Order: sequence, then structure tokens, then C-alpha cells
Amino acid sequence: MNKLNSQKGVARWLGLAVLAVVLAACSPVMRYHGYAPSPEQLSAVEVGQDTRDTVAEKIGRPGIGGVMEGSGWFYVQSDWRQRSWRAPEEVDRQVVAISFDQRDRVSNIERFGLEAGEVVTLSRRVTTLGPTPTVLSQVLRVLGQFTPGAFL
Repeated sequence: MNKLNSQKGVARWLGLAVLAVVLAACSPVMRYHGYAPSPEQLSAVEVGQDTRDTVAEKIGRPGIGGVMEGSGWFYVQSDWRQRSWRAPEEVDRQVVAISFDQRDRVSNIERFGLEAGEVVTLSRRVTTLGPTPTVLSQVLRVLGQFTPGAFL
């Protein structure tokens, strides 16, 4: 009878161990990619005062730069959750965009997030010296510079 009770005890402990492993395998695994500076770090960057070099000293260089030479810097951070065999799911995304003017000074700092699959603006700090031209006004201005003699 004593041997039977010890076998039941071992089987019970083995069952609990298997259950613990199964439950641990079902818990989500979080992965973090990229880097976006915190609001506290961004508060050290002054719009209109800081340059690319001082921004790099204060919060570091971004992993992504603008497509065109002289355009802004983009810091991107994504948080992913994976549950067991399912595909990973993005649970949070932060994008910080820092724009620079012609003198390479910070002209705009924006933070975007991901809410219900839509990109939303979380914060924006802008200093402008006048009206910001739209893309359409810039295209029309360029087209207005052509003369009939330029086409001949």
C-alpha cells in the first residue's frame, strides 16, 4: 500500500509539472524593436535652438532618416506580443519625427502612436516664422516659374 501511495504522489507531482510547463508555454512573449525617446528626453530638445548635432548628443541619432537630404529624423519603436502558435501582434508603436529648418535647427517635434490600427498624433511642438507652404502651393509655384520660351 505504501508503494502505491508513493507512485500516486510521483504521478501527481509529474502532472503538476507538466501543467506548469503547458501554462508557461501559453503565456505571451513580448518583443521590443527600435528606439523612440521618451517625453522626458524630448523635453530637453528646444525647438528653434537645437541643431542636428545637439539633438544627437541629447537623445542619440535615429535608426531612420528622411528620404531626402536635409529632411527630418524619425525614431521608431514597436512592441510585439506573441501568444503560443499565433502570429505576432503589434500592441504599440511610437514614432517620433523631428524636423529641421534650412539652418539645421529643430523646427518641429511630433510623436505619433498606434490606436486601433490607426496612426494618431500624441504630441506636437511646432515653431513657425510664417505660414507653412503646402505641397500644392509649392507645385503651383514651380509651375508658375516656367515661361513659354523654356519649352522651345
